[in-house]
Amino acid sequence: MSTALRAVAGVVTLLAAGILLTTQASAGTARAAADCSGGYVGLTYDDGPNPSNTTNLLNTLKSNGLRATMFDIGQNARNNQALVRAQVDAGMWVGNHSYTHPHLPQMSSSQMLSELQQTQQAIQQATGAAPKLFRPPYGETDSTLKSVERQLGLTEIIWDVDSQDWNGASTDQIVQRASSLQNGQIILMHDQYATTVAAIPRIAANLRGRNVCAGMISPATGRAVAPDGGGPTTPPGGGCTATISPGQQWSDRFNLSVTVSGTGDWVVTVTVTPPQKIIATWNTTATWDGSGNVMTARPNGGGNTFGFTIQHGGNWNWPSVSCRVA
Repeated sequence: MSTALRAVAGVVTLLAAGILLTTQASAGTARAAADCSGGYVGLTYDDGPNPSNTTNLLNTLKSNGLRATMFDIGQNARNNQALVRAQVDAGMWVGNHSYTHPHLPQMSSSQMLSELQQTQQAIQQATGAAPKLFRPPYGETDSTLKSVERQLGLTEIIWDVDSQDWNGASTDQIVQRASSLQNGQIILMHDQYATTVAAIPRIAANLRGRNVCAGMISPATGRAVAPDGGGPTTPPGGGCTATISPGQQWSDRFNLSVTVSGTGDWVVTVTVTPPQKIIATWNTTATWDGSGNVMTARPNGGGNTFGFTIQHGGNWNWPSVSCRVA
């Protein structure tokens, strides 16, 4: 073969390789777009940041393509501001976990406010933004604490699945518990345990195998949603979006409204957590399941915005809301 022909053949080979790589990249993009068809879950890590483990935790999450919410203790954030910034730089979300990790319901309202306020300030000083999410230490809460949270514009986040890493759970046990996560749910883990970090690659593999993605926690609903917050209350492939907004509130109840977009023929499911009860609705035709905890709302000719009143019974968390085309 002549030199000229060899050069032409080389160019053709390079072009073919380029086309192949482009095709593979496009296919990879398509696969990535379909990866979240099983929904989103919230991975959360409490009690950081700390110099001995946070960097390793962040690197392991990043290398496995996962994002998580870090509920930082305020005094740790104050003492390790570079690590708080590293959390944000790694694509994580940062929440408030109190300043000293006390039993908050044993404190006065002013003490609670100080615990939360100091943490807001420490995280804002490190990152430029104050958190919107708050996790009470030990999951302990009461009506006084909820009032303080509302004063600071914080959404209280507990969890659906407890990894038990704080209780000596093995890596296998942590992985097993994480495998039970379903769309919208949140798992409790902690920053400081080697077993928890070791579980991350297997948690990532399990989620991929179920087409489930690690998402952000919506300040509006307290549930896991797509990382950009888009479609915060819509299951993947649902075809419509239900956006929940706050209304009036009283000592024993509060109002919420839901605006539906994407279709005029919608079915919205609202699920409350006992002891909450929906005691009134407007602009919708509503039915309930046998438990009384799941309301199905449909249009009644009043438009695409409807509302309801929740008697909270001490639980101020917003219900989960999902939308589908009828």
